[in-house]
Amino acid sequence: MRRTVVAMTLLAAATLPLAGGCHGAAAKDLDVTKGTQEDHRRTNHLAGEKSPYLLQHQHNPVDWYPWGEAAFSKARAEKKPIFLSIGYSTCHWCHVMERESFENEEIAGFLNAHFVSIKVDREERPDVDRVYMTFVQASTGQGGWPMTVFLTPELKPFFGGTYFPPNSRFGQPGLKDVLTQVQELWASHPGDLRQSADGIVRQLSGAAAPPATTNLVLSTALLEKAADRLEAGYDPQYGGFGPAPKFPHPSQLLFLLAYGASHGDREAVRRVLYTCDRMAAGGLHDQLGGGFARYSTDAQWLVPHFEKMLYDNALLASVYIQAYQESGESRYADTVRDILGYVLRDMTDPQGGFYSAEDADSEGKEGKFYCWTLAEMTALLTPAELETAVRTFGVTQDGNFVDHSDPNPLPGQNVLSLVHPDLKPGQDKLLASARKKLLAARSRRVRPHRDDKILASWNGLMLGAFAQAHAVLGDKAYLEAARQNLGFVRSRLWDRSSHTLYHRWRDGERDSVQLLGGYAFMLAGVLDTYEATLDADTLGFALELADAMMSRFYDRDNGGFWQTPADNADLILRSKEDYDGPEPSGNSVATLAFLRLAEIAGREDLAKAAELTLRSYAGRLEEQPGALPHLLLAAALWTEPRTRVVIAGDARSPAGLELLRATHAVYRPFKVVMGTTGPVESFARTLPAVNGKPAAYVCVGTTCRPPVTTAQALRESLR
Repeated sequence: MRRTVVAMTLLAAATLPLAGGCHGAAAKDLDVTKGTQEDHRRTNHLAGEKSPYLLQHQHNPVDWYPWGEAAFSKARAEKKPIFLSIGYSTCHWCHVMERESFENEEIAGFLNAHFVSIKVDREERPDVDRVYMTFVQASTGQGGWPMTVFLTPELKPFFGGTYFPPNSRFGQPGLKDVLTQVQELWASHPGDLRQSADGIVRQLSGAAAPPATTNLVLSTALLEKAADRLEAGYDPQYGGFGPAPKFPHPSQLLFLLAYGASHGDREAVRRVLYTCDRMAAGGLHDQLGGGFARYSTDAQWLVPHFEKMLYDNALLASVYIQAYQESGESRYADTVRDILGYVLRDMTDPQGGFYSAEDADSEGKEGKFYCWTLAEMTALLTPAELETAVRTFGVTQDGNFVDHSDPNPLPGQNVLSLVHPDLKPGQDKLLASARKKLLAARSRRVRPHRDDKILASWNGLMLGAFAQAHAVLGDKAYLEAARQNLGFVRSRLWDRSSHTLYHRWRDGERDSVQLLGGYAFMLAGVLDTYEATLDADTLGFALELADAMMSRFYDRDNGGFWQTPADNADLILRSKEDYDGPEPSGNSVATLAFLRLAEIAGREDLAKAAELTLRSYAGRLEEQPGALPHLLLAAALWTEPRTRVVIAGDARSPAGLELLRATHAVYRPFKVVMGTTGPVESFARTLPAVNGKPAAYVCVGTTCRPPVTTAQALRESLR
């Protein structure tokens, strides 16, 4: 047993943790298409999959299997340990490890002889990822992707890490040494490893146990304390929170803006708006093509990790929409249009679904698609355009981005940012012309790889962003995008007969996976669409989703929502998400959506489910508010006086639409909007139009103000 402990201690030093996720981008151009008749390369068991990440590995000499019973039964029958590798298609270090190790014939041969190798796309199966990431973080102190975990044939982990180099270097064992030691230990001490794995699963089960409900009162004092804790990490120079690498943290921004506006904390509002200004001006924001990159490698938002994710852009669109509502400043609306224009142009399937991500690399070099040299710009622009663009974007001969690719790094690369946004008279036209020429030239470059799978969860977030943007900005193209997306989801991912929402669609097929995040994020987006349109059928779909969530995911004894249904047989444990990271957790989004829907539809059971969930996480909200800022939004909605705006009469008439637009023009956090038809709560159905005209009723708590029939009167009432 001592040998096992010593060997595993040595193995623990082999990992090179990548905290916070996969940094960088793909190391080579990626072909995720299936082999054609002309493609005679060997394939493994991933060749029939739909995930772009899995298809990237279909020609590896490693005999990869997808996550599923075929691999599990092979491991049990051959009594081999499982080599589990988890990543995603736009992850740089995932592709580095593929190039270095999984395309290496020697390493592949050893894996094929002694292990059953499984590949998992963490975006398709975040439930699988969460189980083993919890183990890796607990055992190594850090996590990230690619994630490497060794399992027993019963799927129980006994050792894991993140990226491994192929050979030992800098005092750290390489993958070859790790594989050799694990194989020797499995051959000589299988009982010890199984016993260790059993103990690990017991510990994981304890960590995944639902939190106990508390008697802690959800109050304004708790929200104030949480806001103070969140603001403690504010960067007064560049905005945002924390040091480099700096992430936008949309959920934190949404809570602080809502809290500041509703409690008169103008400093909190100022900090959010300043952060929005600095992010929009930085290289994090694609100054030519729109949209935001994953994060900034520095504190000032200048040099991004160029990877673009759908969920980041959906959440940031919501942040900028609310920043515009609160401030009235048109620059925030311009940023919203910029984000959504990028999504419509580059990330929307012809049938209405939204794609998942774009890589950071093209032609083997990070940022090559996005960066510019002074010489390239000089060749494209007139002297006047060049002078304006160079000054505005801070372009220099030496550049501001260092290409670390090897060999032959690109010199003089510039990430465009708004260094001098103040323009002299007439320069606005010069800058617009320069942007147009630069974007046209960039569009002819080799594009980064695009992950074109369509996920219910991330589509729900972007659906909500388009619906909110239409409600606030009035652009009918955004409403059309929302309607097409909702139609796509209902026809491709929703099984009406069984009230089942599946998680992924790609290449004409959906998967068989159900996840809380898919239901919760989609419910939130459907509610946004209902509040933007007051369409009764949309509200009916929201209720169908909510009822399906209750039956499949809700913990009736302790509150909270499980990440997976009870009948999910390919997981060693069932867990609850309790962290709002780059994506908010399914628990947080579900709780907030249930509170909103309970107000609109008069569903007390949904309100009670949300309340019990908030009580179960109240202690964590007080002690670690930064872990659950999106759930703080739900806590605020629960504790604040609730505002309901009811539009009575024909909401689709010009007068009704004018009232609906006025409702959304005013930033009133924690309000819900509803009509008087369809499955709305009973009191709303009794409210009449006024003299045959649509009327708006503003109700706070149990009191409703007299109805108003003009947009101006409604805006004044809401203010």
